[in-house]
Amino acid sequence: MTRVEVTESNWQAEVIERSQREPVVVDFWAEWCGPCKLLGPVIEEATAEKGVALAKVDVDASQQLANEYGIRGIPAVKAFRNGHVVAEFVGAQPKAGVEAFLEELTKPPVAETIDDPELRAALVTGDYEAAFELLLGRLPENRDATRETMVSLFGELGHENPLVARYRRRLAAALY
Repeated sequence: MTRVEVTESNWQAEVIERSQREPVVVDFWAEWCGPCKLLGPVIEEATAEKGVALAKVDVDASQQLANEYGIRGIPAVKAFRNGHVVAEFVGAQPKAGVEAFLEELTKPPVAETIDDPELRAALVTGDYEAAFELLLGRLPENRDATRETMVSLFGELGHENPLVARYRRRLAAALY
């Protein structure tokens, strides 16, 4: 798949906009970083095998991006979907760890895995709020399956999405 060097000038197009169409993995690295040199070939091979876009960001050349995304240690890898970070790890990982990370990232969307037409319709149109409300209403009837679906949706949206924080609190309050 595609591997691209990213800087502040092409970040919006190569990561944010592209992640609206497909998952994008961003590898924050530096030339002087030993663990980065170990992880680089592993993540490049694994993303190519999985067909996932890879963006490489040299933190020395793109300090503004590193600061904006809270990079405190490298290598740092962040996965983007729909313009948001949905998963991440820091430090060199073995190939199996990178493959597990990519496997989770490339799972089909929740909408494709459920049979419920009402819930699927909300998800297909991107109305996650309606989907969460629908699920919360069903919580007393099917506690475990509803919780599991909501947690999967939280992962799909990413931890920085405001809906995730709000509905994670509501789910916790309803369960406990």
